[in-house]
Amino acid sequence: MRVILASSEVVPYSKTGGLGDVAGALPKALSRIGCDVSVITPRYTGFGKRHGDVVSHATGEFLFDDLQVPFAGMMKYAAVWRDFQDGASVYFIDNEEYFGHGYIYGSGNFDVERFAFFSRAAIELTKRIGASPDVIHCNDWQTGFIPAYLRSVYQNDPFFARTATLFTIHNLAYQGFFDKNLLPKFGFGWDVYGGMEFHDVTSAMKSGLHYSTALSTVSPKYAQEIQTPEFGNKLDGLLRWRAGDLIGILNGVDYHEWNPETDPFLAGKFSSQNLDGKLACKRDLLEKYHLPVDLERPVVAIVTRLTSQKGIDLIAQAIWRILDTGAYFVLLGSGAESYENYFQHVRDSRPHQVGVYFGFNNALSHQVEAGADMFLMPSSYEPCGLNQMYSLKYGTVPIVRGVGGLDDTITNFERTTEQGNGYKLYEYSADRLVEKYYEALMVYYDRDLWRKLQRNGMREDFSWERAAHNYLHAYHRIMGLKRTRGW
Repeated sequence: MRVILASSEVVPYSKTGGLGDVAGALPKALSRIGCDVSVITPRYTGFGKRHGDVVSHATGEFLFDDLQVPFAGMMKYAAVWRDFQDGASVYFIDNEEYFGHGYIYGSGNFDVERFAFFSRAAIELTKRIGASPDVIHCNDWQTGFIPAYLRSVYQNDPFFARTATLFTIHNLAYQGFFDKNLLPKFGFGWDVYGGMEFHDVTSAMKSGLHYSTALSTVSPKYAQEIQTPEFGNKLDGLLRWRAGDLIGILNGVDYHEWNPETDPFLAGKFSSQNLDGKLACKRDLLEKYHLPVDLERPVVAIVTRLTSQKGIDLIAQAIWRILDTGAYFVLLGSGAESYENYFQHVRDSRPHQVGVYFGFNNALSHQVEAGADMFLMPSSYEPCGLNQMYSLKYGTVPIVRGVGGLDDTITNFERTTEQGNGYKLYEYSADRLVEKYYEALMVYYDRDLWRKLQRNGMREDFSWERAAHNYLHAYHRIMGLKRTRGW
């Protein structure tokens, strides 16, 4: 099985969210089960011009600088670099015009143009680096043009005669809208417009949904939700039409990176058999946030983008009632200025209970997961979510809203049966969030029962190896669709 995975961000080189985690971890897991996997991603340069994107200069060896990319009515060129991650090759498209601005994502027509160029360059690079792929695995709107190029510009290219495409939806809310008059610049004829048209504009997300051989989402529940008007972002009709080609595959966790038994960032190591080291992590976390060290109080945490999607408005409404129980609250993340200002106000009002860190800090994200007792994720929608799975592994009890992958991974803990791994609300309400917090708090002060709840979560298996086998099965299915349909 030869697979090309194209993504706009790939950990450890670039990241703004869960897409980068998936594109970094899945290829390594696929390689471990025998797939020939290559990743293609932009090489972002111009570092330091904008805060918030996690990008690395470490992009391996230079290969060549003469990749020809037909684009904008001319032949543009890109350099190509290569690195390796646990058996998977990672190739970088280097073009200063499009990726030399010091950021991963911008906005507007130029941002779509950047990733249209990347999509065309990824196809041209695929022809230079090996045999024809069985599957090109595309991810979110930034690679939504790849299936359209293969169905139009490259439809008679024998190199891709047997190549199928899988388009994975990580977040349907971001669609890559652009002016339809850019289609000729991107190298498309007007015959593709119907597959991209979206209420008088044009959508790169819809391009991927319409032209790919098959579709997937990052959790089974999200695959169901996006076929409804509530979660479908006005694409639910198209998704219902393609329901037979839509697969929900739950993301995994890279337990080589997220494992409290081996995590180099932790003050103490621990496991489900011996949780003693978690107390050292709690002490270290309180000290890092300059809070009084009282190990009896619960620590409630969030590591998140500060956006309404993540339920930050619910947390803002609930925070004072949570603090009134005596709990600590620690925040790691960044986002809307209004939210940052609000939580800075909370910190200033309760300096002995609240700690905030605005920005991204990889080591601190591990330390928060290990040192906290409870983790809040009351998202308005959540295609998959990873932090709830990190929390489970680190013995930190998730309190989530039952949407998307949160519903697939978290089950309510029942005191009588001692079954379940966290707490889950369904109504989008601060009152319901506080109720679930109170429910968790009652168990927290029953230490034997709390240890049982922690161990239930720590013994869950959400490994990428498990997810990789599901993707491999999907790839075989998609190749069958390609043979049957011809696209």
